Amino acid sequence: MTTDVIEAPAVDEGNDLATFGYKQQLHRKMGRFASFAAGFSFISVLTAVFQLAGLGFSFGGPAFVWTWPVVLGGQLLVAACFAELAARYPLSGAIYQWSSRLANPTYGWFAGWIMIVGQIVVMTSAAIALQVVLPQVWSGFQLVGGDPSPTSTSGVHNAILLAGILMALTTIINIIGIRLMALINNIGVVSEITGAIAIIVLLIAHGGRSGDVLVTTGSVGHAGYFGALLCASFTAAYVLVGFDSASEMSEETRNARRIAPRTTLRALSAAGVLGFGIIVAMVLAAPSLTDGKLADQGPAYVVATVLSGTTGKILLTMVAIAICVATLAIQTAGSRMLFSMARDRRTLFHGVLSYVPRRTGTPAAAAIAIGLSATAVLLLNLGPQAAFVAMESTCIIIIYLAYLMVTGAMLVKRLRGQRIFNADAVDDDGHRAFSMGRAGVWLNAAAVAYGVAMFVNLIWPRQSIYDPTGGHWYLQYFPLMFTGGTIVVGALIYAAVHATPNPLKLRQWTLAPSVE
Repeated sequence: MTTDVIEAPAVDEGNDLATFGYKQQLHRKMGRFASFAAGFSFISVLTAVFQLAGLGFSFGGPAFVWTWPVVLGGQLLVAACFAELAARYPLSGAIYQWSSRLANPTYGWFAGWIMIVGQIVVMTSAAIALQVVLPQVWSGFQLVGGDPSPTSTSGVHNAILLAGILMALTTIINIIGIRLMALINNIGVVSEITGAIAIIVLLIAHGGRSGDVLVTTGSVGHAGYFGALLCASFTAAYVLVGFDSASEMSEETRNARRIAPRTTLRALSAAGVLGFGIIVAMVLAAPSLTDGKLADQGPAYVVATVLSGTTGKILLTMVAIAICVATLAIQTAGSRMLFSMARDRRTLFHGVLSYVPRRTGTPAAAAIAIGLSATAVLLLNLGPQAAFVAMESTCIIIIYLAYLMVTGAMLVKRLRGQRIFNADAVDDDGHRAFSMGRAGVWLNAAAVAYGVAMFVNLIWPRQSIYDPTGGHWYLQYFPLMFTGGTIVVGALIYAAVHATPNPLKLRQWTLAPSVE
């Protein structure tokens, strides 16, 4: 396995970067597969599906699987908009950079801030998932106490320990450099794809049900089933995010104008197909659809029961590898976002956070900052578990908000008749840059409509989702409070940043090449 380094394209990408007012600081070591792996591993279909498939089933019964292609279709619309932008703005901190240019620097700052907060919490959520898998592979991974259940005291403490060790390792890897990160990421993605395919094939082979069960609602009645499906769609909505990471790594990708747009779409498509296959296989092969175990434990219960013994443990090991690689990829994406904002002097301690050692060519301080922030969030598990679960459930909402800020600003420019992209834009090889063509405005509008609908769906204060036991009224409204709190805290930091004496003007966004 290599880091997938390719030959330099005809265009000098260092000079290309200079047209945006930047110099090449990060090492360009990533090729096509490494770029794909960056997006795919953030999504980490094995990690997220094993965590969340039970949630969708608990609300929608077997038919919940059909919410997956609906969400996938909506996210592909968003990804197509991102692909157009990646072809014209191959820059680290993609969400921040794009929204700043489509709207204004203040708007872009908040999009970047919101995305960073989401990435930090998602990183913690991914790392803590090791507790669901590793003790089932080998009891020796239960380092604290004897009960591995994530809801027990010993299980929570062990989850914090395992996640802390993992995040320390991913931080070290990020500091060492992009070549090692890409190598580990590539190996992990191959393992994850292999594991996902194996799980689908083996579960379907052992499945005892026909496909007819996939159109049944199980114990969920038909009355009000649309509302149940909206809740069931949370599984796909939570899983199918992070595909923009391929664009986040643009300044470290060779031929980025051509590669990043395509790998963004391919990463989402591959994860979407594999994830759909896993949840379908899960329903067909589950020992029971009525005993509550599938809703509580999801695919891990099916794999451990149906594929017991060595085969099951091998597959669960692949899931553990996927969790580790996902944590690494999320931290990498977050550090590039933070670096990009610091480079523009738009964060506190921007001098430290934007520093890139020449030897490693990676923003080490930004990676450390993301790792420490995620560790702080992890320690919230020592308090009321319900609070961490609520935060974990809410972090995806603000990522959807950041995505919507990009597609929304993009649509506004189109509707105003303002130039967004050059009609004759080309990639690094001289080919026509990725474009949605004449259908762009309609696809962009559809992406915004989907984004608004899903954001409202996710943030709606449902007791059944956010406070199922009914014990804490504030948990039901936590999505609204967390989103509002993120914006308020961001406003305070934004004010502090602009109150700091700065000898240089904020970057002039008009330095970017003109776009149609």
